[in-house]
Amino acid sequence: MKIKFTVSILSFCFFLVTGTTIWAQEKATIKGQVNIKGNESADNISVVLKGTQISTVTDDKGYYEFKKVKPGNYTIKVSAVGYLTKEKNVALNTGAVLIENFTLEVNSEELTEVVIDGRKKNTFARKESQQVSRLPLKNLENPQVYSTITSELLKEQVVTTMDDALKNAPGITQLWTSTGRGGDGAGYYSLRGFAVQPTMVNGLPGLTNGSLDPANIDKIEVIKGPSGTLFGSSLISYGGLINATTKRPYNYFGGEVNYTVGSYGLNRVTVDLNTPLNEKKTLNFRINSAYNKQNSFQDAGFRESYFIAPTLSYKVNDRLSFLVNTEFMSNESTNPTMIFLDRDAPLRVHNIKELGYDNNRSYTSNDLTIKTPSYNIQGQMNYKLSDQWTSQTVFSTSSSKSQGNYSYIYEGTQYYPAITEGILLGRYFNYQNSKSITTDIQQNFIGDFKIGSLRNRIVVGFDYFDRTVTDKGSSYVANGAVYIGSDLKTVNEQVFGITDPNAYITDSGNLTKSGETALLDGVDWNNSKTRQDVYSTYVSDVINFTPAISAMLSLRADRFINAGDVSTDVDNYNQTAFSPKFGFIYQPILDKVSLFANYMNGFVNVAPAEDINGLERTIKTFNPEHANQFEIGTKLNLFKDKLYATFSYYDIQVSDQVYSIRSSATNTTYYQDGGQRNKGFEAEIVANPINGLNIVLGYSYVDALLTAGDADFVNHRPESAGPSNLANLWASYKFTQGTLRGFGVGFGGNYVGDNRIMNRTLAGTFTIPEYAVINSSVFYGINKFMVTVKLNNITNEEIYDGWSTIHPKDPRTIAASFSYKF
Repeated sequence: MKIKFTVSILSFCFFLVTGTTIWAQEKATIKGQVNIKGNESADNISVVLKGTQISTVTDDKGYYEFKKVKPGNYTIKVSAVGYLTKEKNVALNTGAVLIENFTLEVNSEELTEVVIDGRKKNTFARKESQQVSRLPLKNLENPQVYSTITSELLKEQVVTTMDDALKNAPGITQLWTSTGRGGDGAGYYSLRGFAVQPTMVNGLPGLTNGSLDPANIDKIEVIKGPSGTLFGSSLISYGGLINATTKRPYNYFGGEVNYTVGSYGLNRVTVDLNTPLNEKKTLNFRINSAYNKQNSFQDAGFRESYFIAPTLSYKVNDRLSFLVNTEFMSNESTNPTMIFLDRDAPLRVHNIKELGYDNNRSYTSNDLTIKTPSYNIQGQMNYKLSDQWTSQTVFSTSSSKSQGNYSYIYEGTQYYPAITEGILLGRYFNYQNSKSITTDIQQNFIGDFKIGSLRNRIVVGFDYFDRTVTDKGSSYVANGAVYIGSDLKTVNEQVFGITDPNAYITDSGNLTKSGETALLDGVDWNNSKTRQDVYSTYVSDVINFTPAISAMLSLRADRFINAGDVSTDVDNYNQTAFSPKFGFIYQPILDKVSLFANYMNGFVNVAPAEDINGLERTIKTFNPEHANQFEIGTKLNLFKDKLYATFSYYDIQVSDQVYSIRSSATNTTYYQDGGQRNKGFEAEIVANPINGLNIVLGYSYVDALLTAGDADFVNHRPESAGPSNLANLWASYKFTQGTLRGFGVGFGGNYVGDNRIMNRTLAGTFTIPEYAVINSSVFYGINKFMVTVKLNNITNEEIYDGWSTIHPKDPRTIAASFSYKF
């Protein structure tokens, strides 16, 4: 039955691709690309046919298109504030496809204008994206909610890390900083109450075990809700996904050099260089690179990274083009401080105040580091099959390694009942030596045609994903204990064996390289290699019944092949999953107001696991987990792009969750009857109410509950859900006239509500209290120069994040950025 169903889908897709001539449009088309000399992007440029009511704006790559134009003579007018207007007279014949490209130049009368991008006043809003839906849909045409963080906003905030960048999107907060561990070393975030990592680059897998460098990011898309239909299950979350869109080459010489200096030894240099490689400017090369080093605010710790991203584009002709994106990163750092709370006994402390932790202590040393080199290579071929159909062929491969020392500290006070004050933490570490390699191949056919009076925009895709993980690291070994509290006498006598009060200590570990090497002598070492393959096909069709009413119908078929440990066949397992998606859009005011509803599905193919009962081990297999979301809301684009807003309510139900219960050191049993329900509200506003003033404002509320599964967790808020309430704000004003022209100020911050990072029946609750962080910046730009000074955490709040763990975050910091654009 499943085979017949899949064949039917493929037959339908083949029929659509081969039958394009049936729906060919009789009227003519005008299209092309607009470039801006000396600027990164040419989006939102005004293009009009003079003397008519026909007009549009360019997309994020500078492309524009007029469809269904009557034959005749026209004048195309292209204009942008601060640039010379271009006009061109054209003659349009019946059925013709006319391609007209433009290059805008700076208006010499406005060379002193210091507004870097005066043509586009709402610089924090770039909602148009093909990667969200794999179709060229406008935000108001897409029934899915997503937030976009632009490179312009990141520059204004002097953002140097992915963690800081994501603070600008509603509904997302950090759970766990990057650890560097093999397989899951990147940072974790809570999105709609589910844990997620930034694993997607340009809509394709792009893994790292460290922290992504924002030097090559053009914008970040935080795509909300279960998205398995278009993105599969291997690298995303029920709450959504984080996709980084990289910078692309353009067809003229230009670039930017930046130096940033700041607190705790921050030194950062970035270079962005673009140049054509041939006279026709069809072959273009761009390279972004960065060097970054900063020490921890604590008594030890640092991070140093090198990043380079060469990119090449080649436009063979009007039908065929190629794009190659590459990113290489070398990162070395110490472990961030991470306190793991005890899971097997009632907590002795329930908040930061009771813990009494001195957040200036790192409990590590600069001798003990971990390296996380990674690369990501993507190749893309786009070919226009006809006026209605385009073929997109994509290949990507990524590698992420972890090599070096990883350590953590874990509460173990319950083993020492004589300790009456404070807590005792055992330190454990291992030597990481792992590598993850992914390969992804996609073939998409993208169509835009009519069947009768119904416009169809459709993508038919085929995807192959492979992930291989090799682990040759060591087992974990103890390295002393850490004590937090005032009962030094009891601890030193009973735990550390020290009776001399003058020799009392709070840390008995050996934090030298030679000390840890000696501790690793004689331990067990891993030697495993695992592999998973996924074959998928998907189709998504947006049908316009009228210009104001449309529906999205989507389906994915996913074949999961688990080879598991490649040295044995005992854990081999294959299964098929289906993922539907439906959406409805009604625009009561066309291109200004839309009302939407969606039903979206996410799923997880769960690899087999071992039940352990003493010496007896049994392989157990599982059905796919599923999450279903229902969401309603509205999207606004008002006052000629001056106000973008999204308001939505969602309800996500998860069923068939897999979990394990460890009843003793030698007994672990897996089950698949877990359930979870997350529902909430999100609001986002991106506004440019007056010239020079830009505002990003967001709020989210998440009500999350584990409804079935392990009795220790049921009827509790999941620890991955993060705080119930989150809010973000950034507002900046640039003076565009007068003596202060070129000067600007920015102000904003984040509110994070109470966060129950431990929330169980046995252990109880540990809560990180709510906090608000306030940031501000001042900047001045003239001609090609820009200077920005940013002050973070102005009130010097002591803040933490966590996910059954406690991680201290930066206190007050200051950074100064100097840029020269050429």
